[in-house]
Amino acid sequence: MSARIRSLQMNDENRRWWALGAMCFALFMVMLDNTVVNVALPSIQRGLHASTASLEWTVNAYTLSFAVLLVTGGRLGDLFGRRKVFLAGVIVFAGASGAIGFSPSDTWLVAWRAVQGVGSALMMPATLSIITNAFPAAERGKAIGTWAGVSALALAIGPVVGGLLVQDVSWQSIFFLNLPVAVGAVLVTLFAVRESRDETVAQRIDVPGVIALTIGLAALVLALVEGNEWHWGSTRELLLFAVAVVGLAGFAVIERRRPAPMVDFSFFASRTFLGANIVAFIVSFAMLAMFFFMALYMQNVLHYTPLQAGVRFLPSTVMIVLIAPIAGRLADRIGPRPLITVGLVGVSGSLLWQSQLTVSSRYGALLPGFVLLGIGMAIVMSPMSMAAMNSVEQTKAGVASGILSMSRMVGGTFGVAVLGAMVATLGRSKIDELLPALPDAARARLAGGLGSGGVLHGVPPQIVDAGQRAFVYALQYGLRLGSAVALLGALLAWTLIGRRTGATAATAATGPAQSSEAPPDASPAPSAGRGRAHETLQV
Repeated sequence: MSARIRSLQMNDENRRWWALGAMCFALFMVMLDNTVVNVALPSIQRGLHASTASLEWTVNAYTLSFAVLLVTGGRLGDLFGRRKVFLAGVIVFAGASGAIGFSPSDTWLVAWRAVQGVGSALMMPATLSIITNAFPAAERGKAIGTWAGVSALALAIGPVVGGLLVQDVSWQSIFFLNLPVAVGAVLVTLFAVRESRDETVAQRIDVPGVIALTIGLAALVLALVEGNEWHWGSTRELLLFAVAVVGLAGFAVIERRRPAPMVDFSFFASRTFLGANIVAFIVSFAMLAMFFFMALYMQNVLHYTPLQAGVRFLPSTVMIVLIAPIAGRLADRIGPRPLITVGLVGVSGSLLWQSQLTVSSRYGALLPGFVLLGIGMAIVMSPMSMAAMNSVEQTKAGVASGILSMSRMVGGTFGVAVLGAMVATLGRSKIDELLPALPDAARARLAGGLGSGGVLHGVPPQIVDAGQRAFVYALQYGLRLGSAVALLGALLAWTLIGRRTGATAATAATGPAQSSEAPPDASPAPSAGRGRAHETLQV
Protein backbone atom coordinates (compact mmCIF):
# COMPACT_ATOMS: atom_id res chain seq x y z
CA MET A 1 0.00 0.00 0.00
CA SER A 2 2.79 2.41 0.90
CA ALA A 3 4.51 1.71 -2.43
CA ARG A 4 1.27 2.46 -4.25
CA ILE A 5 0.85 5.74 -2.36
CA ARG A 6 4.44 6.72 -3.17
CA SER A 7 3.79 6.01 -6.86
CA LEU A 8 0.91 8.50 -6.80
CA GLN A 9 2.94 11.26 -5.20
CA MET A 10 4.03 14.06 -7.50
CA ASN A 11 7.59 13.81 -8.75
CA ASP A 12 9.49 14.95 -11.82
CA GLU A 13 8.88 11.65 -13.61
CA ASN A 14 5.09 11.49 -13.38
CA ARG A 15 4.50 15.27 -13.28
CA ARG A 16 5.30 15.61 -16.98
CA TRP A 17 2.83 12.85 -17.88
CA TRP A 18 0.12 14.54 -15.83
CA ALA A 19 1.00 17.76 -17.67
CA LEU A 20 0.66 15.93 -20.99
CA GLY A 21 -2.73 14.67 -19.84
CA ALA A 22 -3.89 18.21 -19.08
CA MET A 23 -2.78 19.44 -22.49
CA CYS A 24 -4.55 16.52 -24.15
CA PHE A 25 -7.74 17.33 -22.21
CA ALA A 26 -7.73 20.86 -23.59
CA LEU A 27 -6.74 19.80 -27.10
CA PHE A 28 -9.51 17.22 -27.13
CA MET A 29 -12.03 19.92 -26.21
CA VAL A 30 -10.90 22.28 -28.98
CA MET A 31 -10.68 19.63 -31.71
CA LEU A 32 -14.01 18.06 -30.75
CA ASP A 33 -15.66 21.47 -30.96
CA ASN A 34 -14.31 21.95 -34.48
CA THR A 35 -16.20 18.93 -35.80
CA VAL A 36 -19.40 18.83 -33.75
CA VAL A 37 -20.39 22.37 -34.75
CA ASN A 38 -20.70 21.41 -38.43
CA VAL A 39 -23.10 18.60 -37.53
CA ALA A 40 -25.24 21.01 -35.47
CA LEU A 41 -25.62 23.76 -38.07
CA PRO A 42 -29.05 22.66 -39.43
CA SER A 43 -30.43 22.44 -35.87
CA ILE A 44 -28.97 25.85 -35.02
CA GLN A 45 -30.64 27.30 -38.10
CA ARG A 46 -34.03 25.95 -37.03
CA GLY A 47 -33.63 26.82 -33.35
CA LEU A 48 -32.48 30.42 -33.82
CA HIS A 49 -34.13 31.07 -37.21
CA ALA A 50 -30.63 31.87 -38.45
CA SER A 51 -29.88 33.07 -41.95
CA THR A 52 -27.48 31.21 -44.24
CA ALA A 53 -24.95 34.02 -43.80
CA SER A 54 -25.14 33.62 -40.02
CA LEU A 55 -24.49 29.90 -40.34
CA GLU A 56 -21.43 30.58 -42.47
CA TRP A 57 -20.16 33.07 -39.90
CA THR A 58 -20.77 30.59 -37.11
CA VAL A 59 -17.81 28.76 -38.63
CA ASN A 60 -15.91 31.71 -40.10
CA ALA A 61 -15.92 33.92 -36.97
CA TYR A 62 -14.19 31.17 -35.01
CA THR A 63 -11.71 30.41 -37.81
CA LEU A 64 -10.86 34.08 -38.25
CA SER A 65 -10.14 34.94 -34.61
CA PHE A 66 -8.35 31.62 -34.04
CA ALA A 67 -6.01 31.89 -37.03
CA VAL A 68 -5.25 35.59 -36.56
CA LEU A 69 -4.33 35.37 -32.87
CA LEU A 70 -2.32 32.12 -32.76
CA VAL A 71 1.10 33.78 -32.96
CA THR A 72 0.08 36.47 -30.47
CA GLY A 73 -1.25 33.82 -28.09
CA GLY A 74 2.00 31.88 -28.29
CA ARG A 75 4.12 34.95 -27.61
CA LEU A 76 1.93 36.02 -24.68
CA GLY A 77 2.64 32.63 -23.13
CA ASP A 78 6.39 33.14 -23.59
CA LEU A 79 6.22 36.57 -21.97
CA PHE A 80 3.76 36.16 -19.10
CA GLY A 81 3.83 32.43 -18.40
CA ARG A 82 2.63 29.54 -20.52
CA ARG A 83 0.56 27.94 -17.76
CA LYS A 84 -1.08 31.27 -16.96
CA VAL A 85 -2.01 31.99 -20.59
CA PHE A 86 -3.15 28.40 -21.13
CA LEU A 87 -5.50 28.60 -18.15
CA ALA A 88 -6.80 31.95 -19.37
CA GLY A 89 -7.50 30.36 -22.76
CA VAL A 90 -9.36 27.43 -21.22
CA ILE A 91 -11.51 29.77 -19.11
CA VAL A 92 -12.30 32.05 -22.07
CA PHE A 93 -13.14 29.08 -24.28
CA ALA A 94 -15.35 27.44 -21.66
CA GLY A 95 -17.09 30.71 -20.78
CA ALA A 96 -17.82 31.40 -24.45
CA SER A 97 -19.12 27.82 -24.87
CA GLY A 98 -21.60 28.34 -22.04
CA ALA A 99 -22.65 31.71 -23.46
CA ILE A 100 -23.24 30.14 -26.89
CA GLY A 101 -25.59 27.61 -25.32
CA PHE A 102 -27.68 30.48 -23.90
CA SER A 103 -27.50 32.67 -27.04
CA PRO A 104 -30.88 34.28 -27.74
CA SER A 105 -30.12 35.00 -31.40
CA ASP A 106 -27.77 34.11 -34.23
CA THR A 107 -25.97 37.45 -33.79
CA TRP A 108 -24.96 36.57 -30.24
CA LEU A 109 -24.01 33.08 -31.37
CA VAL A 110 -21.58 34.43 -33.97
CA ALA A 111 -20.10 36.93 -31.49
CA TRP A 112 -19.46 34.24 -28.87
CA ARG A 113 -17.97 31.93 -31.51
CA ALA A 114 -15.40 34.67 -32.19
CA VAL A 115 -14.62 34.77 -28.45
CA GLN A 116 -14.24 30.98 -28.51
CA GLY A 117 -11.61 31.43 -31.23
CA VAL A 118 -9.70 33.83 -28.94
CA GLY A 119 -9.68 31.18 -26.20
CA SER A 120 -8.44 28.55 -28.64
CA ALA A 121 -5.66 30.86 -29.85
CA LEU A 122 -4.43 31.26 -26.27
CA MET A 123 -4.65 27.52 -25.58
CA MET A 124 -3.30 25.80 -28.68
CA PRO A 125 0.28 27.22 -28.77
CA ALA A 126 0.53 26.75 -25.01
CA THR A 127 -0.25 23.02 -25.23
CA LEU A 128 2.74 22.34 -27.46
CA SER A 129 5.11 24.74 -25.68
CA ILE A 130 4.24 23.28 -22.25
CA ILE A 131 4.92 19.76 -23.58
CA THR A 132 8.21 20.99 -25.06
CA ASN A 133 9.28 22.36 -21.67
CA ALA A 134 8.05 19.34 -19.70
CA PHE A 135 9.83 16.64 -21.75
CA PRO A 136 13.51 16.30 -22.62
CA ALA A 137 14.33 16.26 -26.33
CA ALA A 138 14.93 12.49 -26.35
CA GLU A 139 11.31 11.82 -25.23
CA ARG A 140 9.58 14.71 -26.91
CA GLY A 141 8.53 12.76 -29.98
CA LYS A 142 6.72 10.16 -27.84
CA ALA A 143 4.85 12.91 -25.97
CA ILE A 144 3.89 14.82 -29.10
CA GLY A 145 2.82 11.58 -30.75
CA THR A 146 0.35 11.03 -27.91
CA TRP A 147 -0.81 14.65 -28.26
CA ALA A 148 -1.34 14.06 -32.00
CA GLY A 149 -3.28 10.85 -31.40
CA VAL A 150 -5.67 12.62 -29.03
CA SER A 151 -6.22 15.32 -31.64
CA ALA A 152 -7.16 12.69 -34.22
CA LEU A 153 -9.39 10.86 -31.74
CA ALA A 154 -11.38 14.03 -31.11
CA LEU A 155 -11.75 14.63 -34.83
CA ALA A 156 -12.85 11.02 -35.31
CA ILE A 157 -15.58 10.90 -32.70
CA GLY A 158 -16.72 14.50 -33.17
CA PRO A 159 -19.32 13.82 -35.88
CA VAL A 160 -20.63 10.78 -33.99
CA VAL A 161 -20.89 12.56 -30.62
CA GLY A 162 -22.29 15.67 -32.26
CA GLY A 163 -24.88 13.68 -34.19
CA LEU A 164 -26.05 11.81 -31.10
CA LEU A 165 -26.22 14.92 -28.89
CA VAL A 166 -28.04 17.02 -31.49
CA GLN A 167 -30.45 14.20 -32.23
CA ASP A 168 -31.23 13.09 -28.65
CA VAL A 169 -30.56 16.21 -26.53
CA SER A 170 -30.18 19.61 -28.23
CA TRP A 171 -27.68 21.61 -30.27
CA GLN A 172 -26.82 23.58 -27.11
CA SER A 173 -25.52 20.39 -25.47
CA ILE A 174 -22.49 20.21 -27.79
CA PHE A 175 -21.28 23.49 -26.28
CA PHE A 176 -22.22 22.66 -22.68
CA LEU A 177 -20.11 19.49 -23.07
CA ASN A 178 -17.01 21.71 -23.03
CA LEU A 179 -17.65 22.87 -19.45
CA PRO A 180 -16.77 19.66 -17.53
CA VAL A 181 -13.84 19.01 -19.86
CA ALA A 182 -12.52 22.52 -19.16
CA VAL A 183 -12.87 22.02 -15.40
CA GLY A 184 -10.81 18.83 -15.66
CA ALA A 185 -8.13 20.56 -17.73
CA VAL A 186 -7.87 23.45 -15.24
CA LEU A 187 -7.59 21.18 -12.20
CA VAL A 188 -4.93 18.92 -13.71
CA THR A 189 -2.98 21.94 -14.98
CA LEU A 190 -2.93 23.59 -11.55
CA PHE A 191 -1.87 20.26 -10.06
CA ALA A 192 0.81 19.18 -12.52
CA VAL A 193 2.09 21.94 -14.81
CA ARG A 194 5.00 24.12 -13.72
CA GLU A 195 5.07 27.71 -14.90
CA SER A 196 7.62 28.61 -17.58
CA ARG A 197 8.30 31.74 -19.59
CA ASP A 198 10.94 33.44 -21.71
CA GLU A 199 13.32 34.91 -19.12
CA THR A 200 15.55 36.53 -21.75
CA VAL A 201 13.21 39.46 -22.51
CA ALA A 202 11.14 41.98 -20.56
CA GLN A 203 7.42 41.31 -20.04
CA ARG A 204 6.38 43.86 -22.62
CA ILE A 205 3.87 43.35 -25.43
CA ASP A 206 4.99 44.38 -28.91
CA VAL A 207 1.84 46.41 -29.57
CA PRO A 208 2.78 47.73 -33.08
CA GLY A 209 3.72 44.20 -34.14
CA VAL A 210 0.48 42.73 -32.79
CA ILE A 211 -1.60 45.37 -34.62
CA ALA A 212 0.20 44.93 -37.95
CA LEU A 213 0.07 41.11 -37.80
CA THR A 214 -3.60 41.08 -36.78
CA ILE A 215 -4.60 43.40 -39.64
CA GLY A 216 -2.55 41.49 -42.21
CA LEU A 217 -3.71 38.02 -41.19
CA ALA A 218 -7.34 39.07 -40.71
CA ALA A 219 -7.46 40.49 -44.24
CA LEU A 220 -5.76 37.41 -45.70
CA VAL A 221 -7.97 34.84 -43.94
CA LEU A 222 -11.15 36.80 -44.67
CA ALA A 223 -10.22 37.06 -48.35
CA LEU A 224 -9.63 33.30 -48.53
CA VAL A 225 -12.78 32.40 -46.62
CA GLU A 226 -15.04 34.63 -48.73
CA GLY A 227 -13.20 34.34 -52.05
CA ASN A 228 -15.63 31.99 -53.81
CA GLU A 229 -18.67 33.78 -52.42
CA TRP A 230 -17.45 37.28 -53.33
CA HIS A 231 -15.77 36.10 -56.55
CA TRP A 232 -12.03 36.17 -57.09
CA GLY A 233 -10.93 39.39 -58.70
CA SER A 234 -13.79 41.43 -57.26
CA THR A 235 -13.05 44.83 -55.73
CA ARG A 236 -13.57 43.55 -52.20
CA GLU A 237 -11.21 40.63 -52.73
CA LEU A 238 -8.47 42.75 -54.29
CA LEU A 239 -8.79 45.32 -51.50
CA LEU A 240 -8.46 42.63 -48.81
CA PHE A 241 -5.40 41.11 -50.46
CA ALA A 242 -3.83 44.58 -50.71
CA VAL A 243 -4.49 45.18 -46.98
CA ALA A 244 -2.99 41.76 -46.22
CA VAL A 245 0.19 42.54 -48.16
CA VAL A 246 0.59 45.93 -46.52
CA GLY A 247 -0.12 44.58 -43.03
CA LEU A 248 2.24 41.60 -43.27
CA ALA A 249 4.99 43.62 -44.94
CA GLY A 250 4.59 46.28 -42.25
CA PHE A 251 4.83 43.57 -39.60
CA ALA A 252 8.13 42.33 -41.05
CA VAL A 253 9.55 45.87 -41.07
CA ILE A 254 8.35 46.60 -37.52
CA GLU A 255 9.74 43.36 -36.09
CA ARG A 256 13.23 43.95 -37.47
CA ARG A 257 13.37 47.30 -35.63
CA ARG A 258 11.95 46.20 -32.27
CA PRO A 259 14.38 45.45 -29.42
CA ALA A 260 12.14 42.56 -28.28
CA PRO A 261 10.13 41.52 -31.37
CA MET A 262 7.06 39.31 -31.13
CA VAL A 263 8.50 37.04 -33.85
CA ASP A 264 12.23 36.58 -34.19
CA PHE A 265 12.76 36.16 -37.92
CA SER A 266 16.06 34.43 -37.23
CA PHE A 267 13.88 31.35 -36.54
CA PHE A 268 13.56 30.99 -40.29
CA ALA A 269 17.34 30.92 -40.70
CA SER A 270 16.96 27.34 -39.46
CA ARG A 271 16.13 25.27 -42.51
CA THR A 272 14.44 22.75 -40.25
CA PHE A 273 12.05 25.30 -38.73
CA LEU A 274 11.32 26.71 -42.19
CA GLY A 275 10.82 23.22 -43.61
CA ALA A 276 8.51 22.14 -40.77
CA ASN A 277 6.29 25.20 -41.33
CA ILE A 278 6.19 24.59 -45.08
CA VAL A 279 5.18 20.99 -44.38
CA ALA A 280 2.50 22.18 -41.93
CA PHE A 281 1.08 24.48 -44.60
CA ILE A 282 1.19 21.81 -47.31
CA VAL A 283 -0.26 18.94 -45.32
CA SER A 284 -3.16 21.09 -44.10
CA PHE A 285 -3.66 22.42 -47.64
CA ALA A 286 -4.07 18.88 -48.94
CA MET A 287 -5.94 17.30 -46.02
CA LEU A 288 -8.56 19.90 -45.05
CA ALA A 289 -9.60 20.58 -48.64
CA MET A 290 -9.94 16.84 -49.23
CA PHE A 291 -12.08 16.31 -46.12
CA PHE A 292 -14.27 19.33 -46.87
CA PHE A 293 -15.14 18.38 -50.44
CA MET A 294 -15.19 14.62 -49.90
CA ALA A 295 -17.83 15.21 -47.21
CA LEU A 296 -19.94 17.06 -49.79
CA TYR A 297 -19.31 14.30 -52.32
CA MET A 298 -20.42 11.52 -49.97
CA GLN A 299 -23.55 13.35 -48.83
CA ASN A 300 -24.73 15.00 -52.06
CA VAL A 301 -23.50 12.57 -54.70
CA LEU A 302 -23.44 9.20 -52.88
CA HIS A 303 -26.43 10.26 -50.70
CA TYR A 304 -25.05 9.33 -47.27
CA THR A 305 -26.45 11.07 -44.20
CA PRO A 306 -24.06 13.39 -42.28
CA LEU A 307 -23.58 10.69 -39.63
CA GLN A 308 -22.95 7.98 -42.26
CA ALA A 309 -20.43 10.23 -43.99
CA GLY A 310 -18.68 10.99 -40.70
CA VAL A 311 -18.38 7.30 -39.88
CA ARG A 312 -16.78 6.65 -43.27
CA PHE A 313 -13.94 9.03 -42.43
CA LEU A 314 -13.09 6.90 -39.38
CA PRO A 315 -10.48 4.70 -41.16
CA SER A 316 -8.31 7.81 -41.64
CA THR A 317 -8.63 9.07 -38.08
CA VAL A 318 -8.27 5.62 -36.51
CA MET A 319 -4.97 5.19 -38.36
CA ILE A 320 -3.78 8.52 -36.92
CA VAL A 321 -4.81 7.54 -33.40
CA LEU A 322 -2.97 4.21 -33.64
CA ILE A 323 0.14 5.27 -35.55
CA ALA A 324 0.90 8.84 -34.40
CA PRO A 325 2.34 7.76 -31.01
CA ILE A 326 4.49 5.15 -32.76
CA ALA A 327 5.69 7.76 -35.26
CA GLY A 328 6.63 10.04 -32.36
CA ARG A 329 8.77 7.31 -30.78
CA LEU A 330 10.42 6.56 -34.13
CA ALA A 331 11.19 10.26 -34.58
CA ASP A 332 13.05 10.18 -31.26
CA ARG A 333 15.19 7.33 -32.60
CA ILE A 334 15.80 8.09 -36.28
CA GLY A 335 14.92 11.78 -36.60
CA PRO A 336 11.88 13.38 -38.24
CA ARG A 337 13.08 13.82 -41.84
CA PRO A 338 12.57 10.27 -43.22
CA LEU A 339 9.20 9.93 -41.50
CA ILE A 340 7.86 13.25 -42.78
CA THR A 341 9.06 12.46 -46.30
CA VAL A 342 7.52 8.97 -46.38
CA GLY A 343 4.31 10.25 -44.80
CA LEU A 344 3.86 12.97 -47.42
CA VAL A 345 4.46 10.45 -50.20
CA GLY A 346 1.68 8.38 -48.61
CA VAL A 347 -0.64 11.40 -48.48
CA SER A 348 0.12 12.11 -52.13
CA GLY A 349 -0.66 8.51 -53.08
CA SER A 350 -3.93 8.54 -51.14
CA LEU A 351 -5.17 11.69 -52.88
CA LEU A 352 -4.20 10.29 -56.27
CA TRP A 353 -6.16 7.14 -55.44
CA GLN A 354 -9.20 9.17 -54.37
CA SER A 355 -9.06 11.18 -57.60
CA GLN A 356 -10.40 8.10 -59.42
CA LEU A 357 -13.84 8.61 -57.84
CA THR A 358 -16.94 8.80 -60.04
CA VAL A 359 -20.59 9.69 -59.52
CA SER A 360 -21.30 6.00 -58.85
CA SER A 361 -18.25 4.97 -56.80
CA ARG A 362 -18.79 2.53 -53.96
CA TYR A 363 -17.26 3.16 -50.56
CA GLY A 364 -15.08 0.06 -50.93
CA ALA A 365 -13.25 1.74 -53.80
CA LEU A 366 -12.52 4.79 -51.63
CA LEU A 367 -11.53 2.88 -48.49
CA PRO A 368 -7.85 2.20 -49.40
CA GLY A 369 -7.37 5.91 -50.02
CA PHE A 370 -8.81 6.79 -46.60
CA VAL A 371 -6.59 4.23 -44.86
CA LEU A 372 -3.45 5.39 -46.70
CA LEU A 373 -4.28 9.03 -45.93
CA GLY A 374 -4.52 8.25 -42.21
CA ILE A 375 -1.22 6.40 -42.21
CA GLY A 376 0.52 9.20 -44.10
CA MET A 377 -0.89 11.91 -41.83
CA ALA A 378 0.09 9.98 -38.71
CA ILE A 379 3.67 9.62 -39.92
CA VAL A 380 3.89 13.34 -40.77
CA MET A 381 2.20 15.15 -37.91
CA SER A 382 4.16 14.20 -34.81
CA PRO A 383 7.64 14.40 -36.42
CA MET A 384 6.70 17.73 -38.04
CA SER A 385 5.79 19.28 -34.69
CA MET A 386 8.88 17.82 -33.06
CA ALA A 387 11.12 19.18 -35.82
CA ALA A 388 9.75 22.70 -35.43
CA MET A 389 9.87 22.80 -31.64
CA ASN A 390 13.37 21.31 -31.31
CA SER A 391 14.84 23.71 -33.87
CA VAL A 392 14.30 26.83 -31.73
CA GLU A 393 15.47 27.79 -28.27
CA GLN A 394 13.22 26.41 -25.55
CA THR A 395 12.53 29.92 -24.22
CA LYS A 396 10.81 30.74 -27.54
CA ALA A 397 8.62 27.61 -27.57
CA GLY A 398 5.34 29.52 -27.30
CA VAL A 399 5.76 31.77 -30.31
CA ALA A 400 7.29 28.88 -32.31
CA SER A 401 4.21 26.78 -31.58
CA GLY A 402 1.97 29.70 -32.56
CA ILE A 403 3.77 30.11 -35.90
CA LEU A 404 3.46 26.40 -36.63
CA SER A 405 -0.25 26.37 -35.74
CA MET A 406 -0.79 29.46 -37.89
CA SER A 407 0.93 27.76 -40.84
CA ARG A 408 -1.49 24.87 -40.50
CA MET A 409 -4.57 27.08 -40.21
CA VAL A 410 -3.65 29.29 -43.16
CA GLY A 411 -2.66 26.23 -45.22
CA GLY A 412 -6.02 24.60 -44.62
CA THR A 413 -7.87 27.81 -45.47
CA PHE A 414 -5.84 28.16 -48.66
CA GLY A 415 -6.60 24.54 -49.59
CA VAL A 416 -10.36 24.91 -49.24
CA ALA A 417 -10.28 28.22 -51.15
CA VAL A 418 -8.15 26.88 -54.02
CA LEU A 419 -10.13 23.67 -54.41
CA GLY A 420 -13.36 25.66 -54.19
CA ALA A 421 -12.15 27.91 -57.01
CA MET A 422 -11.26 24.84 -59.08
CA VAL A 423 -14.68 23.32 -58.48
CA ALA A 424 -16.35 26.56 -59.56
CA THR A 425 -14.19 27.10 -62.66
CA LEU A 426 -13.77 23.55 -63.98
CA GLY A 427 -17.31 22.61 -63.00
CA ARG A 428 -18.79 25.48 -64.98
CA SER A 429 -16.82 24.51 -68.08
CA LYS A 430 -18.06 20.92 -67.72
CA ILE A 431 -21.66 22.11 -67.42
CA ASP A 432 -21.23 24.10 -70.65
CA GLU A 433 -19.99 20.91 -72.30
CA LEU A 434 -22.73 18.64 -70.93
CA LEU A 435 -25.68 21.02 -71.37
CA PRO A 436 -24.89 23.39 -74.25
CA ALA A 437 -28.59 23.97 -75.00
CA LEU A 438 -29.55 24.86 -71.43
CA PRO A 439 -30.65 28.52 -71.03
CA ASP A 440 -28.03 30.81 -69.52
CA ALA A 441 -30.06 31.50 -66.37
CA ALA A 442 -30.57 27.80 -65.64
CA ARG A 443 -26.91 27.05 -66.37
CA ALA A 444 -25.85 29.82 -63.96
CA ARG A 445 -28.11 28.38 -61.26
CA LEU A 446 -26.64 24.94 -61.79
CA ALA A 447 -23.11 26.33 -61.63
CA GLY A 448 -23.99 28.10 -58.40
CA GLY A 449 -24.81 24.75 -56.81
CA LEU A 450 -21.35 23.34 -57.45
CA GLY A 451 -19.99 24.68 -54.18
CA SER A 452 -22.44 22.45 -52.31
CA GLY A 453 -21.63 19.35 -54.31
CA GLY A 454 -23.78 20.00 -57.34
CA VAL A 455 -27.01 19.52 -55.38
CA LEU A 456 -30.17 21.25 -56.62
CA HIS A 457 -33.83 20.73 -55.78
CA GLY A 458 -36.85 21.02 -58.02
CA VAL A 459 -35.04 20.45 -61.33
CA PRO A 460 -35.21 17.55 -63.82
CA PRO A 461 -33.06 14.48 -63.00
CA GLN A 462 -30.85 14.93 -66.07
CA ILE A 463 -29.87 18.41 -64.89
CA VAL A 464 -29.13 17.13 -61.37
CA ASP A 465 -27.00 14.39 -62.94
CA ALA A 466 -25.09 16.95 -65.01
CA GLY A 467 -24.42 19.07 -61.92
CA GLN A 468 -23.09 16.09 -60.02
CA ARG A 469 -20.91 15.00 -62.93
CA ALA A 470 -19.49 18.51 -63.19
CA PHE A 471 -18.75 18.56 -59.45
CA VAL A 472 -17.02 15.16 -59.58
CA TYR A 473 -15.03 16.16 -62.66
CA ALA A 474 -13.71 19.26 -60.90
CA LEU A 475 -13.09 17.33 -57.67
CA GLN A 476 -10.97 14.79 -59.53
CA TYR A 477 -8.62 17.53 -60.72
CA GLY A 478 -8.62 19.16 -57.29
CA LEU A 479 -7.52 15.92 -55.65
CA ARG A 480 -4.77 15.52 -58.25
CA LEU A 481 -3.58 19.02 -57.42
CA GLY A 482 -3.54 18.08 -53.74
CA SER A 483 -1.52 14.96 -54.59
CA ALA A 484 1.05 17.02 -56.51
CA VAL A 485 1.32 19.56 -53.67
CA ALA A 486 1.89 16.76 -51.11
CA LEU A 487 4.59 15.24 -53.33
CA LEU A 488 6.28 18.64 -53.55
CA GLY A 489 6.09 18.79 -49.77
CA ALA A 490 7.91 15.45 -49.51
CA LEU A 491 10.72 16.80 -51.69
CA LEU A 492 10.99 20.01 -49.64
CA ALA A 493 10.93 18.06 -46.37
CA TRP A 494 13.84 15.87 -47.48
CA THR A 495 15.76 18.94 -48.68
CA LEU A 496 15.16 21.29 -45.75
CA ILE A 497 14.65 19.28 -42.58
CA GLY A 498 17.87 18.27 -40.86
CA ARG A 499 18.90 14.71 -40.01
CA ARG A 500 18.79 14.45 -36.24
CA THR A 501 18.37 11.32 -34.16
CA GLY A 502 16.89 11.07 -30.68
CA ALA A 503 20.35 10.45 -29.25
CA THR A 504 21.73 13.57 -30.86
CA ALA A 505 18.80 15.62 -29.63
CA ALA A 506 19.30 14.34 -26.13
CA THR A 507 22.97 15.30 -26.25
CA ALA A 508 22.00 18.77 -27.41
CA ALA A 509 19.56 19.07 -24.53
CA THR A 510 22.23 18.48 -21.90
CA GLY A 511 25.38 19.65 -23.61
CA PRO A 512 26.46 22.38 -25.96
CA ALA A 513 23.89 23.50 -28.51
CA GLN A 514 24.27 21.94 -31.92
CA SER A 515 23.95 23.70 -35.24
CA SER A 516 20.63 22.85 -36.85
CA GLU A 517 22.16 23.10 -40.26
CA ALA A 518 25.01 20.61 -39.99
CA PRO A 519 25.67 18.69 -43.21
CA PRO A 520 23.80 15.38 -43.27
CA ASP A 521 26.86 13.21 -42.75
CA ALA A 522 29.05 15.57 -40.78
CA SER A 523 29.66 15.43 -37.06
CA PRO A 524 27.63 18.13 -35.30
CA ALA A 525 29.62 21.18 -34.32
CA PRO A 526 28.77 23.60 -31.51
CA SER A 527 26.86 26.65 -32.67
CA ALA A 528 27.97 30.11 -31.71
CA GLY A 529 25.84 31.84 -29.13
CA ARG A 530 22.54 30.17 -29.93
CA GLY A 531 21.80 28.65 -26.53
CA ARG A 532 19.81 25.54 -27.17
CA ALA A 533 18.91 24.77 -30.78
CA HIS A 534 18.13 21.30 -31.92
CA GLU A 535 16.02 19.78 -34.62
CA THR A 536 12.68 18.05 -34.50
CA LEU A 537 7.88 18.14 -35.22
CA GLN A 538 3.64 18.65 -35.03
CA VAL A 539 0.04 17.37 -35.68
